[in-house]
Amino acid sequence: MSLFLSFLCLLPIFIVSFFILSKKLKTSKWKLPPSPSSLPIIGNLHHLTGVPHRCIHRLCIKYGPVMLLRLGSMSVVVISSSEAAEEVVKTYDLQCCTRLDMVVTKRLSYGFKDITFGPYSEYWREMRKVAVIELFSLKKVQSFRHIREEEVELMAKKVSALTQSPVDLRNVFFSFAGSIVSRVAMGRNFHDCDFINQKKMEELVADAGDVLGNFTFTDLFPAGGIGRSIDWLVGKEQKLNKVFKKLDDFYQHVIDDHLKESSGRETSDSPMDIVAVMLDIIGRQGTKDYFKLDYDNIKAVLMDVFLAGIDTSVITMIWTMTELARNPRVMKKLQEEIRTTLGTEKKIITEQDLNKVAYLQLVIKETFRLHPPVPVVTRKSMAHVKIQGYDIPPGTAIQLNVYTIGRDPKHWTDPEDYIPERFADSSIDFRGQNYNLLPFGSGRRICPGISMSTAAIEMALLSMLYFFDWRLPDGMKIDDIDMEEIGTLSVFKKVPLMLVPVPRP
Repeated sequence: MSLFLSFLCLLPIFIVSFFILSKKLKTSKWKLPPSPSSLPIIGNLHHLTGVPHRCIHRLCIKYGPVMLLRLGSMSVVVISSSEAAEEVVKTYDLQCCTRLDMVVTKRLSYGFKDITFGPYSEYWREMRKVAVIELFSLKKVQSFRHIREEEVELMAKKVSALTQSPVDLRNVFFSFAGSIVSRVAMGRNFHDCDFINQKKMEELVADAGDVLGNFTFTDLFPAGGIGRSIDWLVGKEQKLNKVFKKLDDFYQHVIDDHLKESSGRETSDSPMDIVAVMLDIIGRQGTKDYFKLDYDNIKAVLMDVFLAGIDTSVITMIWTMTELARNPRVMKKLQEEIRTTLGTEKKIITEQDLNKVAYLQLVIKETFRLHPPVPVVTRKSMAHVKIQGYDIPPGTAIQLNVYTIGRDPKHWTDPEDYIPERFADSSIDFRGQNYNLLPFGSGRRICPGISMSTAAIEMALLSMLYFFDWRLPDGMKIDDIDMEEIGTLSVFKKVPLMLVPVPRP
């Protein structure tokens, strides 16, 4: 009742705002992109009932590769073709490389002190420089090679103990990815850590992903504190504060753990983990340095690493195994190439084995095309630009519709089918230079952790497909595999993938 009364009291303000906005748009000389029918107050929000990226995909098919949505008072331009995407991330990369000022991202990133959600600024450029040089450089990624090899061996041993029974692969892959990220980021494996374990880690990642994937009313209706009042009434603000507190306690525990053991870590021959590197940078800062890091920077970067580093990797591995289970021809071809190339006597998989199996690269590309972990990537324009002939005003949210771009029939033959061979003899890659395939973004906002993520994904898949054959549980057919998706910011398989591992003959 209180929520209804709040809307009733605010209705006149919304209506006046709507008609003022409508008048401005009608008298504008700009050529705006086509837009679906809208309603007073909410704009196009009623078109987004369901999994958001699927709703957007259907709208883009009808309204074209450059489409305008109005979500409350927010204008969003959706980019759904490689040609339009190239203009955004290459031609106008500088003008379109900032982020939205959103309630949740601002809170969880400690006032945008991270790399993923921070607005474009001199501060962000310095933070990205730290990430590229100190945290995610190729040399740094290679220094953690032993961690990936140890964890992939442990994963194979765990699965060996579960043969002939259905295995929930999300649990297997989360344990693998979570262990790697924990060791790389905080120098501790959550399997033998006294303040975090796999269950708690899964809860933290799920809770953070839940709040990050949803707009708040404050974002959609910021005028006069209207949206914030509604957020408070429906419990969004309280939920955000609760999630933030849980994450902050975890980050602080990680930092305190490092501070207690700093002397031991400094004398170790092992590569410094991400928190240790950042603490070292803080320790070397001078009083006159214009760019300084603090503990909030460490916490914000930990948010980026844990949320992006675990969830997106697990999503990619799950969808790959799902598609292989649905496409026995591809599964057979890949396993034959792996075992023919590596032989049948290997006891462990190492990173030296990765580049030997070309077909695995094609399979991963095809998974990224059909199942990008983050199907829609959001930027914001800082200046007026023209995309495909349409005017994009400054301050407009721009969503790169990676999901639809990967299904564009103009560029992909049989786009809904899983055909890794489409990448054979093709230069298309997923590292930001080919605008048909953008799972990690492109331009200034490309994910700096690509090499770290793909190395873990390739190792896990290679190991699972080398040591084991995989079959469906008894009584289950290929057509029974559920492909329903769930999620908003990142999208994963709703129904757990259960497969039976059979030791390699």
